[in-house]
Amino acid sequence: MSQLVKIAGSLACLFAANLAYADSVNHKRWAVSAGWMHVMPQGKANSTHVTTAVEEGGSYGVGSLWGADMAKYALNGDSLTGMGKLMFDAFVRNSQKDPEYKVPDGFVKGSRADITGISDYTAGGGMEVDDADTLGVTLSYFVNDKVSIEVVGGIPPKVDVKGVGEIRAAALSTSNSSHLPQHTPPTYFDGLELLKDTLITDLGAHGTVAEVTAWTPTMTAKYHFGSSDKNKFRPFVGAGVVYGHFNKLKLNGGVEADLIEAGYMIDNILNDRAGEALHGGKGSSTATPHVKVKTSDAFAPVLTAGFTYDLTDSWFTTGSLSYMPNFNNTATVTVTDTSTGRELIRSTTKIDLDPLVTYVGVGYRF
Repeated sequence: MSQLVKIAGSLACLFAANLAYADSVNHKRWAVSAGWMHVMPQGKANSTHVTTAVEEGGSYGVGSLWGADMAKYALNGDSLTGMGKLMFDAFVRNSQKDPEYKVPDGFVKGSRADITGISDYTAGGGMEVDDADTLGVTLSYFVNDKVSIEVVGGIPPKVDVKGVGEIRAAALSTSNSSHLPQHTPPTYFDGLELLKDTLITDLGAHGTVAEVTAWTPTMTAKYHFGSSDKNKFRPFVGAGVVYGHFNKLKLNGGVEADLIEAGYMIDNILNDRAGEALHGGKGSSTATPHVKVKTSDAFAPVLTAGFTYDLTDSWFTTGSLSYMPNFNNTATVTVTDTSTGRELIRSTTKIDLDPLVTYVGVGYRF
């Protein structure tokens, strides 16, 4: 916001310095206009980069383990031998009779598993910005009859951010207790791999995943064809820069609930309850996950073309089409356990705006 104030202050000084030199003979004068502005983002969703507090390949306690999860997620159950194979088959059979059957504590107490795949990964889901309409206002100073400097603002619109695709996490848990002193935990299942591809959140199913207010002041220099003394219709072209500041972010409640549950999963792993993380839900987690989303500011070039049509010497109509290439920012979502202050999950995604902006308005020169 401070950058926005600095830009506004600089522009005010520029206009004030030139105001004393405005005169109609040399075509140095001011113009204002107001009208309808329609913003059409052209960018597409990008992938999302996710990191968690789980150490890649780190050893974590198994805790409780459900027989149904062993049956569902085991990659190499048939490769177990001896007592491990007998126990695995027995636990799977028991789970077929009772879906909530747990492996007896004596077989898992003290067991460890190496967790990979969810520490740092890229997911296919991302975000796109929807079209928006607002009241646009322009303030122009004509240096001469051909060249003007213009500031474009208006009422900051509320912009809907749409979700595209899914955020998934594929966690591979490999039983590995043999490295512990004196082999005190059971080692029947050492080498057993359990892979769970977890849906963290379906962004596409939630539709609008966030709402944000967009402040996008623009400054351009324009060249006007023709002459104000001879031509009522005058085309123009121009170029400049746009600054984007985004605040008042509001996250979709469904997405927030999904991320909180993912926070429970990470907390269970960190506290040696990998089996509960595999099973899903809150489990024994005592974490209080809090979801926060923020977006970065953005700068980009602006290319514009349009026209003015004089109704009288002072009143005119105007229309333009502007393009803002490489106008993008980054959305960062964090899930933090407020009871400990520990960041459990961080995800970042680039949001490509690259909008086409149409403007139709009525103005007055003075």
